[in-house]
Amino acid sequence: MPRVIYFDCFSGISGDMALGALLDAGLSLEALRDALQRLNVAGWDLHATREVRGPLAGTRAHVVAPEGHVHRNLDDIRAIISAASLPAAVIDRSIRIFTILAEAEARVHGTTVDQIHFHEVGALDAIVDIVGVVAGLDLLGVEQVFASPLPLGAGWVRTAHGPLPVPAPATLAILASAGAPVTPDETSFELTTPTGAAILAALATFRRPPIRLRTVGYGFGARQTERPNALRVWLGDLDKEDGADRQQDLVLLETNIDDQPAAHIAYAADRLRTAGALDVWCTPILMKKGRTAALLSALVPADLEEMVVDLIMRETTTLGVRRRPVERHVCDRDIREVATPLGTVRVKRKWWRGELLGAAPEYEDCARIARERGVPLAAVYQMVMGRLEDGATKC
Repeated sequence: MPRVIYFDCFSGISGDMALGALLDAGLSLEALRDALQRLNVAGWDLHATREVRGPLAGTRAHVVAPEGHVHRNLDDIRAIISAASLPAAVIDRSIRIFTILAEAEARVHGTTVDQIHFHEVGALDAIVDIVGVVAGLDLLGVEQVFASPLPLGAGWVRTAHGPLPVPAPATLAILASAGAPVTPDETSFELTTPTGAAILAALATFRRPPIRLRTVGYGFGARQTERPNALRVWLGDLDKEDGADRQQDLVLLETNIDDQPAAHIAYAADRLRTAGALDVWCTPILMKKGRTAALLSALVPADLEEMVVDLIMRETTTLGVRRRPVERHVCDRDIREVATPLGTVRVKRKWWRGELLGAAPEYEDCARIARERGVPLAAVYQMVMGRLEDGATKC
């Protein structure tokens, strides 16, 4: 069954609260530090402390990055993240979060994305927060992200632009662009920050899924309050026994493209996968007058259709997209870790009606080990499969 996470935002969400909650739910601090070191930027550190706030025990994540007033634009941040030796999905999702932030700031200030200079969210601690959350989800093997409605708070917040009303204008712009549900809450400070809103707008579906719980984590914010200033995450496996997967409304989106470079279509396909498409593929076709073309297809949950269509229109040269509702049969899947002499690799196992039918090592893990150890990729695959046959799993 797919590993999923539910962000239970009873007191809002910020970047450091999300990091703390993931660590409290079992994310290894050392593994997260190792991933973040691949950003190849110095001047930061990450600590975690176990705390008790009122009736709750949880984790407070501290990102230390005293770099002063550094204002970066989207190109600066994109360059830092793109140069990191991180999985492609982590890079793309992290850049997507910053793009959402830039688009919101541009709307609020009546300018363009290119002219936006990030202040608070362009600082190194914010980069570590955002990339840390995305990398942490990847390290936990999370395949789908879900979130509750968001409380926003009230009052005023100090920013580099001066005092702003809560919710911050950028937060509202982000949530409006995602069609995110919000819940009334008149707490007199900011509960959901622009960073927290952008993380969920980029990654989450706003509903609570049927889930078989494995663990729960609490991440604390910096502010000490009478009510718990915490974010709760539920980590587990998608429960399909109630037929939820078969009942999920799915849409197949397709378009023919005959006037765009293949590399551009490949980039669009990657963006669609990152946006939440369940599958994306390209088929070579012949159009009128014998012109070669590509049929771009994307299978998406119905609630993501509008966003995916928008991506297709923006990233390809197409003038229209066909749609039709579809149904499917799906095998259950789970993730197991296999320990090898070269390192630990995640393996996805395929189940059908209670029978194990196959297993496949995760490409990103094998490719990382092959690069770091200087061995052929095929040799890593063979070693993992051999260990799997011997029953060498960690979880």
